[in-house]
Amino acid sequence: MIDVRWATPGDAAAVADRIETEVRKPGAKRMAFTGGSTPLKVLALLATRDLDWSQVTIALTDDRRVPDDHPASNYGKIHAALGNSGAQFERLVENAAVAPFDLVWLGMGEDGHVASLFPTMQALVRPVPTVIATTPVPLPPEAPFDRLTLNLKALKASTEIILVVTGANKRALLERALAGADEYPVFDILHGEGPPVTLYWSE
Repeated sequence: MIDVRWATPGDAAAVADRIETEVRKPGAKRMAFTGGSTPLKVLALLATRDLDWSQVTIALTDDRRVPDDHPASNYGKIHAALGNSGAQFERLVENAAVAPFDLVWLGMGEDGHVASLFPTMQALVRPVPTVIATTPVPLPPEAPFDRLTLNLKALKASTEIILVVTGANKRALLERALAGADEYPVFDILHGEGPPVTLYWSE
């Protein structure tokens, strides 16, 4: 049974504190960062802190298949925020093997999707931790792109997962998934075998 707990507080500053704790640990670290708008607030906070990122490798949990300079590129946004920090960046490459992470940072969509694992999608099932191509069905009008994403095996190959969400609707969806509603992809993060999950929720 996965150990799930709610972080208190669960705001952007608390998430930044959690990431800072990981960065400050000795030795090499591997972290997977989510895309979207919420991470930019956290990364802006981290950019003001005196952190040594030189032993940190940052991967993305998922990305849209667009050029780095496209407004929809998660890689472009995160690289712009931390590209001069000294961190190493690991690109998503379809079918590439994925080494375990020290920390996986996830967001969640209004439909319960995590990374680019959607309730309805076209994708090939892979039995090992890897990067897969997915196409949401239907394509969301605000981001009508094919995706690359870590598969469930890769997301759960981590020492810990943090899931960061905002808003009452997403809180309610998380409560349903925790109670057993398995139609949401986030259900698979919260149940079964896997690392502990800390939920960061704010209004």
